[in-house]
Amino acid sequence: MIRAIPSNASDNIYCTLLAQSAVHGAMAGYTGFTVGPVNSRHAYIPIARVTEVQNTVKVTDRMWARLLASTNQPSFLNSSEMLPETV
Repeated sequence: MIRAIPSNASDNIYCTLLAQSAVHGAMAGYTGFTVGPVNSRHAYIPIARVTEVQNTVKVTDRMWARLLASTNQPSFLNSSEMLPETV
């Protein structure tokens, strides 16, 4: 888990739960999986399923600007790259 702020107690609990689930899956003989919440329950998720669709981030989108502002990261874009494309 990557965060811009120090972790708190619920982060530690969540990471512990993920780690324990991963170890249980590995000890049960599963390979090529990750763990995570699915419908409020922890599940083994095949890596192939996670990586089958590629998402793209629109760097000119407002949500991306909010992420950069909340994490105090520079955008590294030129002013010409920040202009929206015209069709």
